[in-house]
Amino acid sequence: MGISSKGKSPLVSIIMNCHNGEKFLNKSLKSVLNQTYNNWELIFWDNLSNDRSSLILKSFKDKRIRYFKSKRFSTLYEARNFAIKKAKGDYVSFLDTDDAWLKNKIRTQVNFFQKNKKFNIIYSNYYVLDQIKNEKYIKYKKNLNSGRITQDLLNNYTIGIGTACVKKKIFDKQKFNKKYNIIGDFDFFVKLSKKNEIGYIKKPLCIYRIHTLNYSTKNLNEFKLELDNWIRINKYKYKKLGFSLKKQKFFLRKMKIKNFLNFFFKSI
Repeated sequence: MGISSKGKSPLVSIIMNCHNGEKFLNKSLKSVLNQTYNNWELIFWDNLSNDRSSLILKSFKDKRIRYFKSKRFSTLYEARNFAIKKAKGDYVSFLDTDDAWLKNKIRTQVNFFQKNKKFNIIYSNYYVLDQIKNEKYIKYKKNLNSGRITQDLLNNYTIGIGTACVKKKIFDKQKFNKKYNIIGDFDFFVKLSKKNEIGYIKKPLCIYRIHTLNYSTKNLNEFKLELDNWIRINKYKYKKLGFSLKKQKFFLRKMKIKNFLNFFFKSI
């Protein structure tokens, strides 16, 4: 277990946003309980689910699990912001209800932070479990870049939300844009990358599940609208970095499900 300079193990807050996530929730929660690093809290934000999600969660008797039910239904990224406000940890990580972590995920990232002080954000490689094609593979065979990676993210967005770990202080200045349902991760990490060095761990630490119920695969039109709106608002901010509006609009017109899943990690 990683130890801070003050002799204490840093507390890691795990954000799990849920709206009707019962199908894979049990496996996702078990991957948290099976972590080799013990000093964590799970912030479970129930975004007005009407399935068995809350019953599944409450079947896990662990004092580190904190349950909150939203007073109203909100976008995913507004819900993320609500959940983060409840977090007490030194670091914040995210796990969606259909994904899972490898057992050393938290330990590996806490140790990485403590050995590499310059980073405020880190992410890792991950496995893709494609239940549509019935295959499992490592997402990135080549090592990805660390540091100021804004250009890399604009060229090819590679940060899976389930692999990310962020110092809690970052959220004092930067929140998720609540208007988004799909591209909020992309917007958030691209903005952070302009002023923060981002670290990368080549070892896969998360399992991302592709299935027919993925919000992203069912709502491609919404994704296109959100990304097109983002381009319109931000094109001049990133022009010097080689951000090509023409190229991105071509992508939007030609995009199919396969292209989308290769480009963008996750939505809900």
